[in-house]
Amino acid sequence: MATKYRVTLTPEERDRLETLTTTGIASTRTLTHARILLKADTSVPAAPAWTDAAIATALDCSLSTIHRVRELFVDVGLDAALRRRPAPPRLAKLDGEAEAHLIALVCARPPEGRARWSLRLLADRYVALGVGEAVSYETIRLVLKKTN
Repeated sequence: MATKYRVTLTPEERDRLETLTTTGIASTRTLTHARILLKADTSVPAAPAWTDAAIATALDCSLSTIHRVRELFVDVGLDAALRRRPAPPRLAKLDGEAEAHLIALVCARPPEGRARWSLRLLADRYVALGVGEAVSYETIRLVLKKTN
């Protein structure tokens, strides 16, 4: 089966990857991706490109990793194939007003028969008061940790 994404490195890119892998001053993931690209390179006629299965065996990585690195290199470029993609931003579960209501609730007296608020009790009371939708006790913990 022919490879859909052919890796053809320029001499400058090949030098950069060889320097990167020989100095070893990078994350393991970056070094592995650099080695994948070097093994998959088709630009050197004297050293034919390795098969994906041979690369996976030699570098102890999965075939999907090799396919993903090839695709990133061909579609986006060398830097994208070497670097980790940034994580998508996480949206806050509670806005400032909702956090203020929660903090006011924490400052209030705990219910009868309780010495203090528990996280689950706060989450249940928060929803019961109609301040917001269902919220997990972990979200309550994070808000309280942030405010000390």
